Amino acid sequence: MTDAGYAEFGDLTLKLAQPYESDTQWIGQQEVLMQLLACWITVDDADLPLTPRLVGSPGVGKTQLAIAAARAQNRPLYIYQCTADTRPEDLLVTPVLSQGGEISYHASPLVSAMIMGGVCLLDEGNRMNEKSWASLAPLFDGRRLVESIVAGVTIPADHNFRAAVTMNQDESTFEIPDYILSRLQPTLKIGFPNKQDEMAILQYHLPFAESEMLAMTVEFLQHSHELKLDFSLRDGLNLMRFAMKRMIQDPDHPISRDVAWQEALEKCLGEDAVDLEDLAQRRKRTLGGDSVPLGLADLFFDTDDPLHPDRDDDEDEEPF
Repeated sequence: MTDAGYAEFGDLTLKLAQPYESDTQWIGQQEVLMQLLACWITVDDADLPLTPRLVGSPGVGKTQLAIAAARAQNRPLYIYQCTADTRPEDLLVTPVLSQGGEISYHASPLVSAMIMGGVCLLDEGNRMNEKSWASLAPLFDGRRLVESIVAGVTIPADHNFRAAVTMNQDESTFEIPDYILSRLQPTLKIGFPNKQDEMAILQYHLPFAESEMLAMTVEFLQHSHELKLDFSLRDGLNLMRFAMKRMIQDPDHPISRDVAWQEALEKCLGEDAVDLEDLAQRRKRTLGGDSVPLGLADLFFDTDDPLHPDRDDDEDEEPF
């Protein structure tokens, strides 16, 4: 039973989380949106929805994709931000000491979505440890329930409940065990948008921006995508916001568009972003893209060191 933000399970009353509200739109890459919506379809009463993994570089719009999918199905959306120190009770039910000295039980966004038949997005799920994932194993298989040891209650998911998990592709994440990955299928990859979509997204979020600055930012982002660098639309938005703020900061001494943009590029994305070609080459060498077999001498001498015993001297010797 649910009533005015509370749900009752026997003698236990749970305070529910509030759904996330957003009116932003998903622009471009319609195919991956349709794939996500297909995961949540049930083709028969005995069928179960899928819980997909949304993977991609930080800032490509994984969270926004889930928000758009929930809006398309007119379902309330609940977002849980996963972290390295997330505990099982954080994911399910948390006891809270009320002002009257009594313990009240608060349902997490995940459990609230289960009860209300909404959508739950587990954001950056691969930052969460295995113990926390284990508490969700019965939710993402045929049982579709969770067991809260803290509250002493088993909570089944409403038949309208849907879920998705976003995962970033970086080094600061946990390895998710196979028995969990087998429950989080399929894998939907969100890539960088094309030039037209990138321009449309920037214009949507920054309708007050100058067209020249939009063009400069899109060209920069597209070039970084070509070089396999990880600069994203989020980076472009932050860059432009800072540049525009600097331009109007002092009306008596305005900064030119180019100077403001270059300054914002360096301050927001780092000095390395000024020269993308050089950054790409250094990144490639770091990843071993053009490495050559090393000998013992390479540990002590640079390849162009005159004292390197294996150095080839290309200069012709002067005849006597």
